[in-house]
Amino acid sequence: MSVFPRSTVLGYPRIGPRRELKRALESYWDGRSTRDELEAAGAAIRESTWRRLAELGLEGLPSNTFSLYDQVLDTAVLLGAVPERYRETADPYFAMARGTDGVAPLRMTKWFDTNYHYIVPEVGPETVFKLDAAKPLGEVREARALGFETRPVVVGPVTFLLLSADPAAALGRLDDVLACYEELLGVLAAEGVAWVQLDEPALVADRTPEELATVRAAYERLGSVAARPGLFVASYFGHLGEALPVLGATPVEAVGVDLVRGGLDGLSALAGKTVVAGVVSGRDVWRTSPSRAARALAAVSEYAGHVVVGTSCSLLHVPYDVTAEPGLDPALRGRLAFADQKVSEVVALARTLENGLRDLAHQPVATAATSTKADVSADGERRSEYRVRAGVQAERLGLPLLPVTTIGSFPQTGELRAARAAVAAGTLGEEEYERLVEAEIERVIRLQERLGLDVLVHGEPERNDMVQYFAERLDGFAVTVNGWVQSYGSRCTRPPILYGDVSRPEPITVRWAAYAQSLTDRPVKGMLTGPVTIVAWSFVRDDLPLPEVVRQVADAVREEVRDLEAAGVPIIQVDEPALRELLPLRASDQAGYLEWAVAAYRRATSGASDHTQIHTHLCYSDADEILDAIDGLDADVTTIESARSGARILEAVGSFGRGLGPGVYDIHSPRVPDTAEVAQLLRRALEVLPAERVWVNPDCGLKTRTYEQVEAALANVVAAAAELRAQPVKVHSR
Repeated sequence: MSVFPRSTVLGYPRIGPRRELKRALESYWDGRSTRDELEAAGAAIRESTWRRLAELGLEGLPSNTFSLYDQVLDTAVLLGAVPERYRETADPYFAMARGTDGVAPLRMTKWFDTNYHYIVPEVGPETVFKLDAAKPLGEVREARALGFETRPVVVGPVTFLLLSADPAAALGRLDDVLACYEELLGVLAAEGVAWVQLDEPALVADRTPEELATVRAAYERLGSVAARPGLFVASYFGHLGEALPVLGATPVEAVGVDLVRGGLDGLSALAGKTVVAGVVSGRDVWRTSPSRAARALAAVSEYAGHVVVGTSCSLLHVPYDVTAEPGLDPALRGRLAFADQKVSEVVALARTLENGLRDLAHQPVATAATSTKADVSADGERRSEYRVRAGVQAERLGLPLLPVTTIGSFPQTGELRAARAAVAAGTLGEEEYERLVEAEIERVIRLQERLGLDVLVHGEPERNDMVQYFAERLDGFAVTVNGWVQSYGSRCTRPPILYGDVSRPEPITVRWAAYAQSLTDRPVKGMLTGPVTIVAWSFVRDDLPLPEVVRQVADAVREEVRDLEAAGVPIIQVDEPALRELLPLRASDQAGYLEWAVAAYRRATSGASDHTQIHTHLCYSDADEILDAIDGLDADVTTIESARSGARILEAVGSFGRGLGPGVYDIHSPRVPDTAEVAQLLRRALEVLPAERVWVNPDCGLKTRTYEQVEAALANVVAAAAELRAQPVKVHSR
C-alpha cells in the first residue's frame, strides 16, 4: 500500500470563486440551460480546483468533494437510496433536493454545528440499495486525464445512517449498506485508486455502546476487503472521544483527527497508524499559529506511524482567497487566511515537519487585537410574565384567531440587486435608491393587505443578507466582496468578519420599519437578527470568550429594539435561527451553552415594554431538541420551520406555553402548497396547541422565491386560515 501524501485537505470550496455553480444551477432550474451545460460548468470548477491545489503545492488531492447540491444527497444516490416517489420524476436528484409540483422534497437540516444544510436521506426496510459509482469513479478518471491522482471522498457508512431520517431503522440496514461500500472499494481498487476517504463526523458526538459496536463492525468488515485502497477515516468538528480507541483497533490504515477543536487526548490509541493531523482550521478565517501547530504535530508524532498535515475539516466552510479582498484594512487582512491561504499553510507545515519542528515553533504569526471593553453593560430590566404581556398585547393588536404573517423577507428582485450594486459603484445616488426602496416597501405592504395577511412585514428590500446588513452598520465588523460560502444548493452567504469590539453607532432599521407602519393600519413587524445568529454566521475574533462577544452584540440589538419601540413599531421580531446550530455536539457542554445563549437573547429584548410583542424565528435545525431553551427565550411568539420537516416539531410542543407558528409553507422548494395541504398542517397544530396560541406562517423568509410563487402560496395560506376560523375546530387534544 502506498504511503499517504504528507499534505492534504479534507475538502475545498465548490461553488466557484465567482459563484459559477450558483449561476449554472439557477440557469438550469429556470430552463435557460441544459443538464449537459450544468455538468460542464461543474467539470470546469473541478478542473480549476485540482489545478489550484497542485499549484499551491498540495500533495494529496481529494476528489468527489464537488457536488451539484449536497454530499449527503450524493451518497444517497451512490447507494441507490432514492425513495420510490422520486424515481419517476424528470430529475430525481433535484426532486429530492427541491421538490416538484407534485412531490415535496426531502427534509433539510444543519450539518452538525455549521451553517451548511444537508438533505436528510430516508432509509428504511423498503430501501433497495444498489451501488452507482459513476460520480466518484468519473471524477477519479476526470482528474487523471488532467494529470492528477486523487483520493475519492465519500460520507462514511455510519455517519450516513446516523444522519438518516430514522437512525434506528437505518442502522438496521448496516449490512446492506456495507455491501455497497465493499463493492465501491473493489471498483476503486480496480481503477488504481490508492486511498479512499470515508468521512465520519458523527463519531465526534456522543455515541451509545451499540453505535460504537456498529463502528467497530463496519470498519472491521471494510478493512477485511482483500483488494481495496487504503482506508482513511476522517473525523472533524471535535474529539473522537470513545470512538477513538474503537477506530484505533480496526484495520483502517489512516485516521483524521481535528486538533483545532478536538485536542490531543487519547492519541496513543492510533499508535502505528497514519494520522492526518488537522492543525489548520477549516472553520475560521484566522491564520494558523505555527507554535500551536508545532506542539500538536509533535504530540501526534510520538504515536503515529506516519504524520500527514491537514485541515481540521473541509475548507467548504471558508471563502476561496483573501487576495480577492483588496478593500480590507491591510492590518486585518494580514491576520486572515481563506481557503487558498490555508492550503499554503498546510503545505508549509508539512515541509517544515519533514525538516524537524524546531524552527516551526518559533515562526511569528500576526496577533489579534484585544478588547478595549473592560466589561459589557449591565443586564437589562426584566419584562413581566408572559400571561400579563399577552393580555396587554391582545388588547393593543386586536388580532383574529389564527393570525397570518410571514417571517420577514419578500422576493429580492433583479432590480433591487442592480440598484444596490449601482449605489456601491457610485452610479446611483442615495436619495434615488431610497425612493426605490420605499416604492418596494409600499408594493409589499399593499400586496399583503390585498392577500389578507394580519401582521405585515416591510419585506426587507434594503437588505442584502440578514447578518451582513447589520454587520455593515455595526462597529467591530468587516465585510468582504467575494468571500462567499455555500449554505445549501445555490444559496451562498458572505459571513462578516467580527474582529473588534461591537457597538451600534446609530439606528439601523428604524427608518424603514416606521415608514412601512405609516402606510397601513395593520400591525407591521420590525425585523432584527438576534445576537447568537449574528455571531454564529460570522467569522468571530478568537481573543475573547464567545459568550462575551455575543453579549456585546446583544447590547447593540437591545438599543435597536428600544428605538423601534419608540418609533411606534408594535411587534419586533428578533430572529435566532442559529440557536440550535451552535449547540455543542457533546451533551456535557450543552447546558452551559444554552444558559448564556438564552441569557443573551433575553438581554437583547429586555428593553421592550409589555405592550410590544416580541417574536423570534428558528428554522432548519432540529429545534425540537431544544424546546425548553426556546421557551426560555421568553419571546411572545415563536415561528418555526415545520412544513419541510413533516411537522415533526408538533410531536414535542404540547407543553409550549406561548404563541407558536409552525410553518405551513416550505419556502426552499419552488412548489406552491394548495389550500388543503396548508389546512391539514394547521389541523395538526391545533391538535396539540390551543387555537388562541397558534400563528400561521411560512417556514422561513421569502427572499429566494419569485413573486408569482409567493402570491399563490400566501393566498392559499390565508384561505386555509379563514377556512379553519369558520369551522368548529378540535383544539388541544393533548
